[in-house]
Amino acid sequence: MAAGSGGACLARRKALTMAMGLFRVCLVVVTAIINHPLLFPRENATVPENEEEIIRKMQAHQEKLQLEQLRLEEEVARLAAEKEALKQVAEEGRQQNETRAAWDLWSTLCMILFLMIEVWRQDHQEGPSPECLGSEEDELPGLGGAPLQGLTLPNKAMLGHFYEHCIRGATADAARTREFLEGFVDDLLEALRSLCNRDTDMEVEDFIGVDSMYENWQVDRPLLCHLFVPFTPPEPYRFHPELWCSSRSVPLDRQGYGQITVVRADGDTLSCICGKTKLGEDMLCLLHGRNSVVPPCGDMENLLCATDSMYLDTMQVMKWFQTALTRAWHGIAHKYEFDLAFGQLDSPGSLKIRFRSGKFMPFNLIPVIQCDDSDLYFVSHLPREPSEGTPASSTDWLLSFAVYERRFLRMTLKALPEGACHLSCLQIASFLLSKQSRLTGPSGLSSYHLKTALLHLLLRRRAADWKAGQLDARLHELLCFLEKSLLEKKLHHFFIGNRKAPEAMCLPEAVLRAEPLNLFRPFVLQRSLYRKTLDSFYEMLKNAPALISEYSLHVPSDHASLPQKANVL
Repeated sequence: MAAGSGGACLARRKALTMAMGLFRVCLVVVTAIINHPLLFPRENATVPENEEEIIRKMQAHQEKLQLEQLRLEEEVARLAAEKEALKQVAEEGRQQNETRAAWDLWSTLCMILFLMIEVWRQDHQEGPSPECLGSEEDELPGLGGAPLQGLTLPNKAMLGHFYEHCIRGATADAARTREFLEGFVDDLLEALRSLCNRDTDMEVEDFIGVDSMYENWQVDRPLLCHLFVPFTPPEPYRFHPELWCSSRSVPLDRQGYGQITVVRADGDTLSCICGKTKLGEDMLCLLHGRNSVVPPCGDMENLLCATDSMYLDTMQVMKWFQTALTRAWHGIAHKYEFDLAFGQLDSPGSLKIRFRSGKFMPFNLIPVIQCDDSDLYFVSHLPREPSEGTPASSTDWLLSFAVYERRFLRMTLKALPEGACHLSCLQIASFLLSKQSRLTGPSGLSSYHLKTALLHLLLRRRAADWKAGQLDARLHELLCFLEKSLLEKKLHHFFIGNRKAPEAMCLPEAVLRAEPLNLFRPFVLQRSLYRKTLDSFYEMLKNAPALISEYSLHVPSDHASLPQKANVL
């Protein structure tokens, strides 16, 4: 019994001991938690051994965060700057577009204003500038001085006396020369037609008088008539001219020329009629050469055309025309008391009448082809001026405005005062140029250039400015205009590309639309010719007073006494 109660006491004691131990453990844990330095740090608390490492890591992490923050701030600043730059560029672009639009508008207005001023200047400028300024291109001596290099021309009284004694008499001689030659040429062409077969030969039309003899201003001796002789092919052929004055693809030195093709009127290319007709031994088909074989099926290479070409050849025309004139003269030679011969080998119609007294009379019969229905004519061959060069090909035909020039002078004369001095100016200038050419040789300046300069002045000047009493002023102006043109190397053709040409002239539209043709363009390419021409021009001006004074006292008598009519046997 006693043993049982002692075991129970021991068990209770052990249980109490375990409870007390557990309580102590719990108390220690609670005390440790309450007194932990991280929860309730104290000034005298000790730092664990790994705290410095933790702090270093935290500082490194903080530095990384700062660097990342800086990078982000820089990125944000960069994006903001780019955005601002884009806005600025867009603003500048908008301003530039506005500025460009305003500038384009201003440039257009300035260009329109400039063109209006230029048109007004060309329309209202009445004459050449007061001073003929020289070009700096060639650095020639004395080109920048006063007009005509300060040279003086004879006064009004001397010019009037010279004209009355030397020029007026030549005009009367020209009228007698024309009357005599027209009668003879009519007879010669009629003889030519009588020898031709109308079905196989070229048809020769009536002549047309052109140039100075028919414009009443030629003074050079011997007097020389130029007569155009138009011709057409037999049926069914026709000539088709091609103008070159309005084509931009044509070289500048070929402007003013053209080519002529030979075509069938119905577009068919059948053979020539002489292949179907037997001609006599004395008959020559003017479409084909004497030794030519008429090709079958209408090969038109022999219609006075160049070899392997359908273009009319000037050399073939020259041979045909000389042959035809020779045959015609042989048919009528017995009727006249003079001989007829060719004057120049390089000109097909250069003829010369030789009288038994030893005197002679030259004239030119020039075969030409009419350009459509106008008064333009293609000239087969003319003696070329040194400045004009020669055609590049025998199929190149020179375009002549001689009929229009004669018509313009006639039309202008009706508006000018009685006794106008325009032709007197041209006659005196032509006289001086002719004498200078005989003294120093021909230059690049011709009488055609003088006439072109006069035509320009006639269009610019008022009619009242051409009174007889203003001969000296107009002559001085003509020579000054010519000097200015020489120094600038620019003298435009009067009709080609001249929008101010009178509508009454009825010029072809292609001529009016063409670019202006510079007659002095050869001077740009030929420096030696330009120097010679300029020297000769100033030498002419220098000799003018003495020459006019000398001829005023001693009237030349180097011209032949012309018969009033042809002596017909």
